[in-house]
Order: sequence, then structure tokens, then C-alpha cells
Amino acid sequence: METLSEASLQALYLLFTGDRELWTIIGISFTVSLRAILFAAPFALICAFMLAYTQFPGRRLLISFFNTALSIPAVVVGLTLYMTLSRAGPLGNLRLLFTQEAMIIGQILLCFPILVAMGHSALQATDRRVWETALTLGATPLRAVITVIHETRFGLTAALVAAFGRIIAEVGSSMMVGGNILNHTRNIPTAIALETSKGSFAQGIALGLVLLLLALALNLALTSIQGKGAVSP
Repeated sequence: METLSEASLQALYLLFTGDRELWTIIGISFTVSLRAILFAAPFALICAFMLAYTQFPGRRLLISFFNTALSIPAVVVGLTLYMTLSRAGPLGNLRLLFTQEAMIIGQILLCFPILVAMGHSALQATDRRVWETALTLGATPLRAVITVIHETRFGLTAALVAAFGRIIAEVGSSMMVGGNILNHTRNIPTAIALETSKGSFAQGIALGLVLLLLALALNLALTSIQGKGAVSP
């Protein structure tokens, strides 16, 4: 078994020499997660806006549902989706199991509640008079929505960062519905799990470093955006 220092040096070597297998895994991971967040975000933010600014029967129940869904384990989502997409499942004819599309669906299910819950909290914290004033001044409902989103952009950006961080690091759903197929559905978390189970840590450490650098980059970007919006004393 490799020592920590040997594995770390080998990990850096793999990263900086452009190891094809390693960077293919990284590419798949980012491609799948970016597509999932791009599909989920518009619908989730519309849902969050409706929960924050409209009244309808079952609204409180729906808010409670999304807040509860935040704690659903990824492996439960993966199991449910696996049973749905398997040959014996209701959507088995679509033949999506062990594909990137199935991974995207799983990640959408994971990030959607985060986007809705955090988006709703951010919109609720915004002064409702922004919405009312925009409408009073003759803005169309769409323009008024854009105005509210602009006022809430820091909270909504934080929701997007949190959701993306959640799905790119999840392993349960991707492993179950993606199958961890090399050059097809093997992403960063599933590759780390596989390499660790084999006792080979170099690739796992390299991929872990990528996730850590991603987390740092996302938080620096969020801090920078929030800093630009701060009011100078």
C-alpha cells in the first residue's frame, strides 16, 4: 500500500502531467453537474418566487416538503431512481439506467430542494415593497420579477453555489444510476470511492484536491460578488 507522501506526490504528478483518465473523470463530473444545475435552477427559482410572493392552498405544506427534502440522503434518491429506471420499473423502456442522463436526473432531484428552500428564504428576506413598487410604477410582472431577483442576487447566488457543491460531491445517486463506467459515467466521487476500495490512493487524492480547489474557488467567487455589492461606509 502507498504511503501518504508517495500517494500525494503521485497525485500531483497525475494532475500536472495531464493524465487522460483523470481529466476525463473530471470532465464528466463537471459536465454532468453543470447540466443538472442549469436544468434545475430556472424552475426551482420560479417555484421559490411563487412560494414567497403568492398565496395558494397547500403553500405551507409545500414549503415544509422542500425543507424536509434537504435532508434526503443521495443514496435514497439513487435507489428510488434506480427502481424507476430499471427494466422492471415504470420508465424502464427509456433505457436511461447507467447513462449520464440518469445521473443528471438524480442530481436535479438532489439540488432542486436546495435551490427552492434557500431561494425562498432569500426572497422572503427581501422587502416586499420592491415587488409592489415595481408594479405600481408600471413594470410588467416579468420586469418586477427581474427587479426582485436583482435585489436578492446575493442570496440566490449562495443557493446556486450550495446546490452545485452538493451535487458535484455526491456519490450515492451517481454510483447507483450511473454504474461508475470508465469514460462514460465515472465522475469524481465515484472514482474516489473505487480507488480507495482498491487501496490505490493517488488518483483519489488528486480528485479530492480538485474538489477542494473547486470549493475554494466557489467560495472566493461568492465572497467577491457579495463584497462588490456591499455599501461603503
